[in-house]
Amino acid sequence: MSAQPLTGLLGVDALLALLLSGMPIGIALGLVGLAGLALTLGLEPALIKSGVLVFETMTRYELGTLPLFMLMAHLCFVAKASRDFFDLASSLFGHRRGGLAIASVAGCAGFGSINGSSLATTATMGLVAVPEMRERGYADTMATGSVAAGGTLGQMIPPSGALIVFGIIAEQSIGALFTAAIVPGLTQMLSYFLVIALWVGLRPEAAPQLARSSWSERRAALRRVIDIGLLVMTVTGGIVLGWVTPSEAAALGAAGALVVCVLRGRMSGRALRGALEDTLRTSGLIYLVVIGALIFAAFISVTGLTDAIGATIGGLGFGPVGTMLLVAVFLLLIGSVLDGLALMLLTTPILLPLVADLGLSAIWFGVFLVRAMEIGFVHPPIGLNLYVIQGVAPEVSLGRIFKGVLPFLAADLLHLVLLVVFPVIVLGLPQWLGR
Repeated sequence: MSAQPLTGLLGVDALLALLLSGMPIGIALGLVGLAGLALTLGLEPALIKSGVLVFETMTRYELGTLPLFMLMAHLCFVAKASRDFFDLASSLFGHRRGGLAIASVAGCAGFGSINGSSLATTATMGLVAVPEMRERGYADTMATGSVAAGGTLGQMIPPSGALIVFGIIAEQSIGALFTAAIVPGLTQMLSYFLVIALWVGLRPEAAPQLARSSWSERRAALRRVIDIGLLVMTVTGGIVLGWVTPSEAAALGAAGALVVCVLRGRMSGRALRGALEDTLRTSGLIYLVVIGALIFAAFISVTGLTDAIGATIGGLGFGPVGTMLLVAVFLLLIGSVLDGLALMLLTTPILLPLVADLGLSAIWFGVFLVRAMEIGFVHPPIGLNLYVIQGVAPEVSLGRIFKGVLPFLAADLLHLVLLVVFPVIVLGLPQWLGR
């Protein structure tokens, strides 16, 4: 079979069919990529090219960043950090109308900064925050919607597993990606605060006003997060300021999380073994996905599909902003039937050359893509965060959960448009720091 754009398009269709059939994404990417290379180049060249990709990927120094950050996250699970972040935010904001919902989003941001996973952040904070809000008289829609939306901060607030995977596939600096994600992550969190404020302003009964915490209670809550807070500031700040590389920061974070667990009296042989097993299992799955994605990207490149798509979209004459808004609509449509990681790995090899042709930064595109991927976590009908919330609060109907997330989804869409129209939101901090 000759290498032509139609061949690549057939490969994309085959990949979508395998994903919708339930095949694991890493296996589906690798199979379609290898089969496509064999059909276009021949079996022996396909095996050689795939073997070289596997070897080059597994020997990359920065790949060690991922399991170390994963270990840091799992050790923070052991240390019960999620409860502490929520308690601190609750003591500061809980007395305000809608304060517990704000505390939930802030807790998600804090826990997401050490976890890097939307699903894990949603599940962990959901177990802590949703029962607390419902017990205090909050509407089910606000309780579930705020945590489902806040959970998406786990993918944006550094360190982010999704940004690490993108950096490996796109061959971009992970440190620059982490730095670029800070301002979008903070503005995303602030947009959720604004949604909650508008919600309680229009419907005060959705969030009753609670008693104010005493200053002694606030100081006690603050003391409980000092160790984790210092760890997060050291790891993230070290990367942003260029004091340590992402790999060094990941090692520092894993070691620091181990020390925190010991000092908190949470460490045991069983807990350490569980954290190591979870880290190895998660990292192995992600490595499989990364290798499969690179083989699939090689196949797409050989067929010339990316050049054809770039020429077609470029011929529309929309310009960079109009083109990326069109891309955003495309990503949201695909994201309504695919989970976030599948969306990123499928579209990166197709869209990255288009972004380069438009003269846009690959760092900006990485943050933009992860932001679109996050929206998929709360976008019906897939909306994995919504199903996670139903798992931790089965007494709340899925319809109520969908209804509760809609105001936050509107804020997400507006935020995504702002990233396209004002790329300085992403690129301003890295340029200021010279990253």
